[in-house]
Amino acid sequence: MSIRWLPARADVLDASHKPAFDSSGRRLSFKRSLMAMLGMACAAMLVGLDQTIVGTALPRIVAELKGFDLYAWVATSYMLASVVTIPIVGRLGDTFGRKPFLLIAIGLFMVASALCGIASSMLFLVLARGLQGIGGGILIGTLFAAVADLFPDPRLRIRWLVFVSSAFVVTNAVGPTLGGLLTQYGGWRLVFVLNLPVGAISLLCVACFVPHLRPARSAARARLDWIGALLLTAAFCALHVLIDHAGQNGLSFVTLSLAVIALACLVSLCVWERRIRHPVLPLDMLLDARLAALFVMSLLGGFALFSLVFYVPLLFQGGLAMSPRSSGTLVTPLLLGTSAGSMLNNRIITRIPRANTVIHAGFAICSLASLSVLLLDGTEPHLVWMLCMGVCGLGLGIVGTSLTLCSQQIVGRDQLGAATALVQSLRTLGGMLGTMLTGALMGHLYTSAVYRSLDNWQATQWFKSFASPSVLVDHNEQAALIARIVSQGHSGNRMMHAAREALVSSIHVGLALAALAMLAGLCLAWFVPPVCVAHARDGESSA
Repeated sequence: MSIRWLPARADVLDASHKPAFDSSGRRLSFKRSLMAMLGMACAAMLVGLDQTIVGTALPRIVAELKGFDLYAWVATSYMLASVVTIPIVGRLGDTFGRKPFLLIAIGLFMVASALCGIASSMLFLVLARGLQGIGGGILIGTLFAAVADLFPDPRLRIRWLVFVSSAFVVTNAVGPTLGGLLTQYGGWRLVFVLNLPVGAISLLCVACFVPHLRPARSAARARLDWIGALLLTAAFCALHVLIDHAGQNGLSFVTLSLAVIALACLVSLCVWERRIRHPVLPLDMLLDARLAALFVMSLLGGFALFSLVFYVPLLFQGGLAMSPRSSGTLVTPLLLGTSAGSMLNNRIITRIPRANTVIHAGFAICSLASLSVLLLDGTEPHLVWMLCMGVCGLGLGIVGTSLTLCSQQIVGRDQLGAATALVQSLRTLGGMLGTMLTGALMGHLYTSAVYRSLDNWQATQWFKSFASPSVLVDHNEQAALIARIVSQGHSGNRMMHAAREALVSSIHVGLALAALAMLAGLCLAWFVPPVCVAHARDGESSA
């Protein structure tokens, strides 16, 4: 199903298989299309930089600001804000157009990046990251749908998506290594300052060259589901705190209370959304048999990706005693592989009868690669690590792009923005759950293993010094701690080695969850109805 588009203040979108036209009916020039997509590519680069650089710098950030208990929150506060923002902005974009939200998102992201760069405590950083997540959520919720608005023809859209994907290629190729270099030689604050010039270029190009496209239906008649948005926020916040508290304190009255609150918010949200004509969370779409498997696979893909992105650097820097630069170099193939997989998917998905084949291949590749990571013990050559990371990223990249394209082909045009936003928000929600669950599990297993080791040596008085894995990242703190332990007649090197082994084994358990998530996604791929992108037209799907 498609809708008619009319002029709205500036430009108009042609409903046929053509690019955008201006208000005079003239086709947008290639130059303007190119500059518009440059602005969107730079906006995508902001999101890409956040996913690549911050993960590499995070172990050093925590070591300097002294707050390992908030390690996961630095990542999940961003994702929590994003996952709440994405569906709201997806609905608003369908009503008011995408351009205003792109401009707001870029500006907000820049301000939040500056605040992150001046953070003096972990709590301040977590709050600034939450603000940054709102900007990132708006970008994710509008960016891909904006490309689809400008280029309704799937074939033409895919060509321009390659341009946007190139931004992710650049950030994924240089992001981890650049983050390691900046952290090691210039300080981790430069990681956030780097967003400012990129954001300025994006803001200028979007403001000057992206047309403002709005649907014909009256914006005044559309109502935003604010109550649903508040319930959605409350539900995710309660779930977030529940996972964090349960990981640190286990089963308790507070844990049960948080579980009841989270469940009550989710039930209230479902009941309320069924009564609303234009819900912020489209339950009908979420429960659509044609889309349900795609949505769950998006959640599982995010679970695996972000678990790897935020805990593999800690594995390298804390467990295997690598420098931030070396860690960034080894993580680079993971993120570069996602870009390569995305571009490969765009090249082949229109040349095969069924897009489902690509989904199966992506999950299978990633499952095998993520399982192989668990077999590595740190003594292998760096090339082996890079190969495993690269293949895993390749599978994730194939999966991510194919899920978005398939969902866009299944729904009608008036639901395109909501469907795209839902795929992206579920991916981010999966990342939040993966980061929190892996962090909670890792923290519990690490502290238990360290305590057992110290108890065997009758040295539990040193447990407080090893309770935070940040000591394994800061080499100066390590040297001072070993000197104190040796002065008391114990073997400091043996204790430090035991702590590293405990961290490696605990992170491996967390990464095993990521591998299981990809295997579950592979099984779910069989439930996706046949989708054809090669011969599909705008607003239609083959099923």
